[in-house]
Amino acid sequence: MKGKQHPRNDVSLNPSTSRDIHAVVDAVDPARRRFVGGGLGAAALASAGGLTLGGLVDSVEARPLGRPAAADGGLPGIGFTSVPPSLAPVADRVTVPAGYTARAFVAWGDPIMPGGPAFAGDARESAAEQALQFGMHNDGMHFFPFPRRDGRENPEHGLLCVNNEYTHEEVLHPDGLVGAGYTLAKTRKSQAAHGVSIVEAARVRGQWRVVRRSPFGRRITANTFMRISGPAAGHALLKTREFTITDAATTPTGGTTDGTVAYGTINNCAHGWTPWGTYLTCEENWNGNFGATGALDTTTATETAKLNRRYGLSTSGNGYRWHTTDPRFDLSTNPNEPHLFGWVVEIDPFRPDSTPVKRTMLGRFKHESVQHVVDDDHRIAFYMGDDERNEYIYKFVAKRRYNPALRAANRNLLDEGTLYVARFDSDLTGVWIALAPDTVGIDGVKLRDNPNFAGADDAEVQAKILIKTRMAADAVGATMMDRPEWTGARPRIGGFEEIEVYCTLTNNNRRGTSTASSNAADGSTAAGSARPPVDAANPREDNVYGHIIRWREAGRSVAATRFAWDLFVQAGDSATTKTAKPSNDYRGNIADDPNGSADYGAPDGLWFDPFGRLWVQTDQAGNAQGDWVHIGANCMVCADPATGATRRFLTAPPNAEVTGVTMTPDGRTMFVGVQHPGEDSSAANPTQYSNWPQSQWSVESDGVTPLPGGRPRSTVVVITKDDGGIIGT
Repeated sequence: MKGKQHPRNDVSLNPSTSRDIHAVVDAVDPARRRFVGGGLGAAALASAGGLTLGGLVDSVEARPLGRPAAADGGLPGIGFTSVPPSLAPVADRVTVPAGYTARAFVAWGDPIMPGGPAFAGDARESAAEQALQFGMHNDGMHFFPFPRRDGRENPEHGLLCVNNEYTHEEVLHPDGLVGAGYTLAKTRKSQAAHGVSIVEAARVRGQWRVVRRSPFGRRITANTFMRISGPAAGHALLKTREFTITDAATTPTGGTTDGTVAYGTINNCAHGWTPWGTYLTCEENWNGNFGATGALDTTTATETAKLNRRYGLSTSGNGYRWHTTDPRFDLSTNPNEPHLFGWVVEIDPFRPDSTPVKRTMLGRFKHESVQHVVDDDHRIAFYMGDDERNEYIYKFVAKRRYNPALRAANRNLLDEGTLYVARFDSDLTGVWIALAPDTVGIDGVKLRDNPNFAGADDAEVQAKILIKTRMAADAVGATMMDRPEWTGARPRIGGFEEIEVYCTLTNNNRRGTSTASSNAADGSTAAGSARPPVDAANPREDNVYGHIIRWREAGRSVAATRFAWDLFVQAGDSATTKTAKPSNDYRGNIADDPNGSADYGAPDGLWFDPFGRLWVQTDQAGNAQGDWVHIGANCMVCADPATGATRRFLTAPPNAEVTGVTMTPDGRTMFVGVQHPGEDSSAANPTQYSNWPQSQWSVESDGVTPLPGGRPRSTVVVITKDDGGIIGT
């Protein structure tokens, strides 16, 4: 996710009093429930006046929907013992179970391509130097193995693609944001630290190392030239002021772009990958990189004002000052530039000179991740969350089938198809609603006739729907969720054949609070400002610890428009002393043994390994204070999707988030991201809270290269099992 830079959007409340049409929680079919802890029945639930943790929340079966655990195969089990939580004062290190070794693989500022300088330790690198180094605050990642001569995947040599989500300006610059003043040089360095890092990784004599001068090493930044494709390409809302961009200036040419080109990708949170070997990076909190030097209209009903309001744009931005030195990010003079962000970007890691492509068919919102499933008919779908309170879950189904025999045939597969948004009904079924011109909104009006999307023809209507995806989802009555983040699909192995997809719902302290309101159907709600009542899919008020939802596609088809769903787990603190609420006792129902040994909250990263284990990463304060005093620092847990059994695998340094995880094809090497250690430190004292990873290791994973200190550094950690076995066994 993002740490403290995540926009809170607490400025205003949505005045709408429209009823949430899916908050009919008392209509749950009792035959579909599984009540535990005293056998609370439907009558008792009704008499209690709604959902309680002992009611629908405990219908959270820690096994797949409708199947006994014995019928599920493929998972060889979890073979390690939970590590203890890292309680206050949080140790400045990463902890993994006995029998495992963790090492620092690549960190912010490490050179990853020819000409890249070594990390200086005092932040004196220029923007040009940063553009040759590993970016800041790594997040989602994927390992692409090189092929062996026999055609098999090489588990010891490949390309590691890693998102670089955002920057901590007080650590990025020697004197922080203020110091000698905020300059374009600082903006350029910040922009160079965003984006994606492509790293060649090799295991040499048993030790993993970065190939520093790799021809595949690449940085994709906030200023990298990109192409826009799909139905929205060329639309007037994507035409912006044209600039010539250099390290020294952003100079207007006097012209306007044609709506098919863009520069840069920013706030790259989670990710995805395609079976044809490309990397998908997701643009999440891009709104915070924009600001305005002049007045910004966020209150009137003009098209730009409504978009600014619905997507959370503001005059001040969110801790960045790019707009004060770079006119490209100044909303008052370049109002369409934000419309070039909020997309999924496809990158070919094996072609270093290729142009990244923003795929508009997958919609525009705060993309958290994009995970694919190929069904038995070679249909392919991509599942996505919009990471903000009260936002939605989406899927894109490609029009054409995936061709596993011809990579080139899939090159533009993401440009045609149907984008859907999810409605979770209270009977534990759901509907995928197409975001298309013919779809009828909850007001009885087709989207083509809705004034937000009306156009000269259906092609323009579809383009507007994709640019204004959030507003289209509002119009059709999608279910408001508690911050949908990473999605993950359970592997179809060992006799398990269902299409089962999971999504982390990190938290929502506005859920079930007073002065209830829902996202207005006309798309006018300020981002994150509604206060929805509890509903079946989001059953806890003041949901500070979050939960994980999952669903199964009807007919085992990704093209299905109906699904069945349940709640996999409610996160929480089994030792909490917080005062319980009618629908939330804050304890959760994590299946761990002994009870409380793997408590976690704020689930964020979520990933299935090839063997069927579910890995969940957390994003909370990271200081083991307040609500986290018993849970400790951020962590990564491993869960069995068939039984729900959960164990804690890794704990993080102080104020750090655990985010991003991938494995080599043989499962014997795991890469895990640790982001923003020591967050909140000042420019005057950058190691105030942490000096990790140097506090834990003196050399990098190759066992030779010195690991410089001086500043806390977001780092990708490489983990192996001491006996050479598969991670998790």
